[in-house]
Amino acid sequence: MAREIAILKRAKISKAQQYMIFAVLGSSLLLGAAFSLIMHFVNQISFNARVISEEDRSIVAYSDAIKNIGVCRKPAGAVYTDDELKKCSPDSIDTAQVPGTLRSNILTGLAANESLNSVPKESTSSCINPATNRNYTYEEIEDYYEAAETTEELMAASALIQKCSALRVIPDALPAFRNEEALLASLNKIFIISGWEPDSISPTGTASAATFGTGLNTLSVRLSVEADVNRTKTVLDNIERSIREFNIERATIEWGSNNTLVLQAQATAYYMEPSTITETNKTIKPGDKK
Repeated sequence: MAREIAILKRAKISKAQQYMIFAVLGSSLLLGAAFSLIMHFVNQISFNARVISEEDRSIVAYSDAIKNIGVCRKPAGAVYTDDELKKCSPDSIDTAQVPGTLRSNILTGLAANESLNSVPKESTSSCINPATNRNYTYEEIEDYYEAAETTEELMAASALIQKCSALRVIPDALPAFRNEEALLASLNKIFIISGWEPDSISPTGTASAATFGTGLNTLSVRLSVEADVNRTKTVLDNIERSIREFNIERATIEWGSNNTLVLQAQATAYYMEPSTITETNKTIKPGDKK
């Protein structure tokens, strides 16, 4: 009898142990599943936070670009809202409404630069003031700009500033693209002003990036002059005074027939690549912490 009772007790203890093992195993499974879910939600929250953070940086960068250029009036807050961007009309904005921007600095600062204005300007029909029958002065252009009320008038005034103010000198001094025909035309005009008809003028066909800064490129040209001493000197003086830089790198001068000088030279002119705003794409992947 005692032996049977002992066997029954062992069976009950063994069964209780089995229940305990099953309970511990179930608890472990539940705890593991809960931990996995927690880690999943933490990773999701972290990933979404990184995406939102990068979106905020992009919005700030776009807003800063718009503010610095002067395309729209400054936003009420730190960045532009959708309504502010929809209401923005660049052609109807006066420079006084966007002070300190690139647009304002160009249309008011550079356009009124006395040194640039001192460069002689050619008379063109679009730059003749009908009231005076002479070239517009900057003061007259500025009065015309300030008096503009409609979008069309502002656009016409802006075009007048670009074409007839000191700004006209900038693309002549440093063009924004490679143009061999314009380069040869500039040299040919210098020769005509000097009272000499060139025998030979041609581009070398070589161009390279200069070491003066990013985007500055060079364009080489050959020229040949055979004239009397005074004429040759006049040609060189006018090249030196040209608003566009011609850097004579190599030259040979020798006596020719009838007391003439023969000048063979290779010069370098410069042009600047257009400035652009580069858009970049950034891919964010879950688990990538870089």
